Amino acid sequence: MKYRMFVLAVAALLGLAQPAAAQNTVKILQQFGISYLPLLVALDGKLIEKHAAQLGVPDAQVEVVRLASGAAANDAIISGSVNLAMAGLTVMLNLRDKSAAHVPVKGMMAIADSPIYFNTTDERIKSITDFGENDRIAMTAGKGTQHAVVLQMAAAKAFGWDNRGKLDALTVGISHPDGVAGLLSGGAAFKTHATTVPFIQMELASPNVRTVMTSYGVVGRKHTLIVAYATEKWRSENPKLYEATYLALAEAQKIIAGNRPAAAELFMKAEPSKLGLATIQTLLEDPNMLDFVPQPTGVMAYAEYMKKSGLLNNALASWKDAFFDNVHALPGD
Repeated sequence: MKYRMFVLAVAALLGLAQPAAAQNTVKILQQFGISYLPLLVALDGKLIEKHAAQLGVPDAQVEVVRLASGAAANDAIISGSVNLAMAGLTVMLNLRDKSAAHVPVKGMMAIADSPIYFNTTDERIKSITDFGENDRIAMTAGKGTQHAVVLQMAAAKAFGWDNRGKLDALTVGISHPDGVAGLLSGGAAFKTHATTVPFIQMELASPNVRTVMTSYGVVGRKHTLIVAYATEKWRSENPKLYEATYLALAEAQKIIAGNRPAAAELFMKAEPSKLGLATIQTLLEDPNMLDFVPQPTGVMAYAEYMKKSGLLNNALASWKDAFFDNVHALPGD
């Protein structure tokens, strides 16, 4: 893939002054995992550049920054270090709510519908009610991330609304790859990991790992996991680059659906997995594990919980309030 990749520490990303991006450059923040496959496909096929040229920007450039958490993604987009971020749905909802008066942010599109699994190696943990004060639950970051919100939603059901934050203190922040390594090694401070595909399958390949609960089970339906989002300022100042990026990612989603074997091979080249090519392809063929569609789903289920619990200051009248109008005609909810 011929594009510029920057792997930056969060401190460096936020602490150093970043030069203003050229009008023909789109800087995209990507995290780890197969949920971000549409971006890999778009980059590999130079789809952003193609659509930009068709819209009258013949010399468009793409730069990619890779970080490991949604919190870092939000810091990066607010600072202007990137133009487009990809992270969890609730991360975007939280940022939109908190930044509305300063640097307004909205979703461009959904990237992937996919569940979060809470996997454990602790034989004592059979359900959420078995977690004690000495247990630890690893996830990419704490309060506001989709993993943390799902944990709170499950706690509210199990212990009552007033105890929805009962397990918050048990969470520890760690990247997905490090979380897998720590869980499977048996030597980490945590024995439970909230994670996503393909890390779910990497963990469940071990006979010592069981699933305690899933986000689909907690929410009661499939939902969007990863969204792409941008500031209103960048969109208004770069409408052609914005549209080109959206069209490219939507095209990439269709390419994946039309040729999953090729998509699996591309992912294995970008992020080699011990699961092997056949398992990755099987994963891509399971819509209950991965569904790459542009329409956001389950937005209101999360938004309503987040408003009621105080994670959001402002209620959403509709999922469309949180997304730009390029997806309003799609069947989201």
